[in-house]
Amino acid sequence: MVFLPEQVAEYDKKRMQVAVAPQMEMFVSDERSAIDWLSDFLKRRPSTYQEISPEFMGQLGAGWKKHEVKPELAALLEDNFLKYDGTGEVPSQIHSYLSSNHKDQRGLDKSDPTLVAKAKDRWYVPDPNKAQDLEKKREKALLKEFETYKAFTGRKIKESRLEVLRAGFRAAWAAKDYQTIIGIANKLPEETLQEDEKLLTLYDLALTRTEDGI
Repeated sequence: MVFLPEQVAEYDKKRMQVAVAPQMEMFVSDERSAIDWLSDFLKRRPSTYQEISPEFMGQLGAGWKKHEVKPELAALLEDNFLKYDGTGEVPSQIHSYLSSNHKDQRGLDKSDPTLVAKAKDRWYVPDPNKAQDLEKKREKALLKEFETYKAFTGRKIKESRLEVLRAGFRAAWAAKDYQTIIGIANKLPEETLQEDEKLLTLYDLALTRTEDGI
């Protein structure tokens, strides 16, 4: 299937609303079926990488298509799912699983330190009906594309996506990576930077921090 850019988000939303991935294969045979298997697994049991890995590797058997490259589990998780990092309230998907399957987690508030510790680093399927989940997924996609800008070795980035630049500049600022902001800004056409207040502000602040030696 082929989609226009504006149709991709709607397709992903519809897929995530299905209880079990459509046309779920008994054996994982390619990247799409691997993602479907992970989605089904994580809907039932939000888990850490260490918990997912042996289960996933057990699926990569003789059924794998001969000429299909086997994707890394870490990459599949990063590109398609979310991980709770221990900040803010525990996502509903993880809270529901833990409270149903662990007696010591029942009745706890989503911000309870005990629940947070148990939930930390668990991967889960984004809720298509929650704007916050979809925004996190979108942010991940934007930052992944920003990496291509960082890897660009030419003199000027002639074409760019403003949303990707904004997300990348925000992430670099949060990480105090001022050189990345300055380096990318210097490769952008002058009008790209000057016509967007958010980019220009972060660029100016990055210059100031660098000059101050912070």
